[in-house]
Amino acid sequence: MNTLFDKIWDAHIVNKIDEGPTQLYIDRHYCHEVTSPQAFNGLRERGIKVFRPEKTFCSPDHNIPTLNQDKPIADSVSRNQVETLTKNANEFGVTLFGLGHPNNGIIHVIGPENGLTLPGYTIVCGDSHTSTHGAFGAVAFGIGTSEVEMVLASQCILQPKPKTMRITVNGQLKPFVTAKDIALYIIAKMTTGGATGYFVEYAGEAIRNLSMEERMTVCNLSIEMGARGGLIAPDDTTFEYIKGREYAPKGDEWVKSIAYWRTLKSDNNAVFDKEIVFNAEDIEPRITYGTNPGMGIGISENIPNIDEIDDTGKISFKKSIDYMGFKPGEKLLGKPIDYVFLGSCTNGRIEDFRAFANIVKGRHKAKNIVAWLVPGSWKVIAQIKEEGLDKILMEAGFEIRQPGCSACLAMNEDKVPAGKYAVSTSNRNFEGRQGPGARTILAGPLVAAAAAITGKITDPRTIQHD
Repeated sequence: MNTLFDKIWDAHIVNKIDEGPTQLYIDRHYCHEVTSPQAFNGLRERGIKVFRPEKTFCSPDHNIPTLNQDKPIADSVSRNQVETLTKNANEFGVTLFGLGHPNNGIIHVIGPENGLTLPGYTIVCGDSHTSTHGAFGAVAFGIGTSEVEMVLASQCILQPKPKTMRITVNGQLKPFVTAKDIALYIIAKMTTGGATGYFVEYAGEAIRNLSMEERMTVCNLSIEMGARGGLIAPDDTTFEYIKGREYAPKGDEWVKSIAYWRTLKSDNNAVFDKEIVFNAEDIEPRITYGTNPGMGIGISENIPNIDEIDDTGKISFKKSIDYMGFKPGEKLLGKPIDYVFLGSCTNGRIEDFRAFANIVKGRHKAKNIVAWLVPGSWKVIAQIKEEGLDKILMEAGFEIRQPGCSACLAMNEDKVPAGKYAVSTSNRNFEGRQGPGARTILAGPLVAAAAAITGKITDPRTIQHD
């Protein structure tokens, strides 16, 4: 009896090394401008080509500006990296969705929305949040630059096989609780190292009831509890999302694919190395108070007191809340903030913008707030306009920027100034993650929207809704 992970992994084994790693075939390889230049250079130095160029798709996303993308990139390092990706894609014959291309955007957003991410696939990218694609029932994980070169050269990778874990979330979510809240809740319970060495399958009623975009949010954050990746068994929700997308199977191939995809589930008696169970009704809208995604609380809760922290964690806990300017035991509700960021590969999809717009509709951005609303792709921007969300957001005082990773990681112009507080829908709140000295409070799109219109940390459940 096999788990879903085992089924996909075993189907992709090319060779097994005794007491060593597995040589695994890779179905889809994604590249961006930051972790690929050295890999392409390695091929160049060895005088070899990309083995299967049709399997690799590139898009610049980390370093690109989110305004005036039709103009030359001002920062010389960023410009060089983006130009190098273009040069490498052209020279080695791999597909590039460059700046201005209708398919351009954050690599973990454009893969699914173009039908490139499919159930049963093995998927890699030189980026830790490749785990996003596991939402489709794929084994997807981040790799290092030397491994990027390995995949370009051979379409294979050497990997030790992870252990398996199933996290089941039973029951139904309460109103105003999002997929981001599920993920932040799980990470806080598991800690940032609680899933190290495991590949996690998410299951249970609360997970099955999520849309594909919500599933992507949950799988995206798997890496933040130390997991190698996360995945969810594909079902009719998955198939409906994929159907008709540009690179999705068509005609007879679609029929064959569906038949195979329906086999992609853990067997009833499958044994996981570890089983964890949570209840959906225990989850409320969440925020982080510290400098890793595991330092989180329900929005109505208090920051833990120092005596609630185990002895090994007391020093890092104190250092973290000192950096954030918070005190043990205090509530964060009502705390003034300065910036709101809606976007990233975690929460930059159309459903995130719908949720944000639903809260701010008929209201106005607080005067003290700088808000960056950054869609994950040009396709998301097109949907925003098609649904009239742009008008709702503009009337509420918000500007929609052009796609990119933006303020998620401060590798571009969208940096939060030192000492300022940002409620961010991104994935990491490490010291300086959004800019040197910036203070990041991770949250979902509803909490971010509530903060944007009130100017402080606000429970979205307390806002009057139509």
